Amino acid sequence: MYDEEREEVKTFTLSEARRLLPQLRRLLARVTLEREAILDLRMEMERVREKAEFDSGSPCGPAYIAHMTAFTEAVQRVQAMGVEIKDFRSGLVDFPHERDGRIVLLCWKMDEDEINWWHEMDAGFAGRQMLTDDFD
Repeated sequence: MYDEEREEVKTFTLSEARRLLPQLRRLLARVTLEREAILDLRMEMERVREKAEFDSGSPCGPAYIAHMTAFTEAVQRVQAMGVEIKDFRSGLVDFPHERDGRIVLLCWKMDEDEINWWHEMDAGFAGRQMLTDDFD
């Protein structure tokens, strides 16, 4: 999503990112729900793949496809907003933010009330820093 010349990177102010949280909570809850359903069906689908040469099917096939489709659609909706999903399990996302002429990332997890963290592009979650008053 980032290239050397920073073309077409959507950036967010802190206020813009925070306004997206209600919608993101709904979408990420859907991503989590569908991911769990896919993982629950994974063993059955692996069994079917192993026996594919014998043309065995599975009654779970349509459900698996439906969950994959719903998962993909929810992820695409988040990405279309310009938000990056970093971890499906925890609902960790980053919002590109311009700060002092460079791109940094506002960092939020689904279980957090607000966006209160940021990090440098190369620092990742471990490098999260608390937001200060000069953000927005």
